Amino acid sequence: MTQPTIAFIGGGNMASSLIGGLLADGYPAARIRVADPNPEQRRALQQRFAITVTGDNLEAAHGATGVVLAVKPQVMRAVAEELGPTILDNHAVAISIAAGIREPDLRRWLGGEAAVVRTMPNTPSLVGSGATALYANPHVTTDQRELAEALMRAVGLVQWLDDEPLMDAVTAVSGSGPAYFFLLMELIEDAGAKLGLPRETARLLTLETALGAARMALESDDDAQTLRRKVTSPGGTTERAINTLEEGDIRALMDRAIQAAAQRARELGDQLGAQ
Repeated sequence: MTQPTIAFIGGGNMASSLIGGLLADGYPAARIRVADPNPEQRRALQQRFAITVTGDNLEAAHGATGVVLAVKPQVMRAVAEELGPTILDNHAVAISIAAGIREPDLRRWLGGEAAVVRTMPNTPSLVGSGATALYANPHVTTDQRELAEALMRAVGLVQWLDDEPLMDAVTAVSGSGPAYFFLLMELIEDAGAKLGLPRETARLLTLETALGAARMALESDDDAQTLRRKVTSPGGTTERAINTLEEGDIRALMDRAIQAAAQRARELGDQLGAQ
C-alpha cells in the first residue's frame, strides 16, 4: 500500500529528527517533502535524507496527506493562513509541533473545519528518546490520527490527551522536564567535584547514574517511590542524603517550579492566540 505524503513546513532540528526517525522506520523518502526558506538548510536536508526540498510552502503542501507545521510560534499565523485553503482542499491533517499554539487558534487561522493534531514533543526527541503528548480535534479521522502517532512515535514515546488544556501540564512536566534533570545532574557533578573527584570523573559518574536510574524506572513494574525506597537502606548514606533533601522541602519546591512552568505555558498560549 502506498504511504501517504507528508510535508514538513520548516526544516529545523525537530523536523530533521522526525524525518530521520521516519526513514529509520522504513518510511519512503519519496513520500517526504520539506519547505524551508533557507537554501543552505534545504541543501543539507536533501543531501542527508535524499528527500524533496523546496522554498515554497504551498508547493510542499500540495497533495500532501499530512502537513507538519514546524515553524516558530511567532510566524505560525502567517504560515497557517497561507496554507489553510490547500490543507482544506486536500482534506489533509495539520500536525503542529509548535509550542504554545492552541488548537482553536490554529484552526481559526487555517479556516473552516480543519483537522488539527497538536503535539508537544520535547528535546530528547532529537536523539530518538522523546516523550510527546498529542491532542486531536473532532475533525481528525482515524487514519489521520494514526499518521500523527506514527510520525511522533518515530522519535520516542507518545501519549494521547482527551483534553487540550492538559497540554500546559505536559509542557511543564515533559516539555520543560529535561532542564530539571540537567540542573540536577549539574548539581550532583559540582558536589562530586567539591568532594575531590576529578571533574570528568564526576561528570561521567553522574551521567551514567542518571541513565541507569531512568532505565531501571522504565524497565521496572515499581513506581518511582518504591524504587527509591528499595535503594535507601535504613541508617545508610542514601537515607541521610534523602532526609537532607526532604528537610529542605524539595517536594514543595519542585511542585512550585512545575506549577510556575504550567502557568507560563498558559500565559504564552494566551499571547500567541491573540496575534
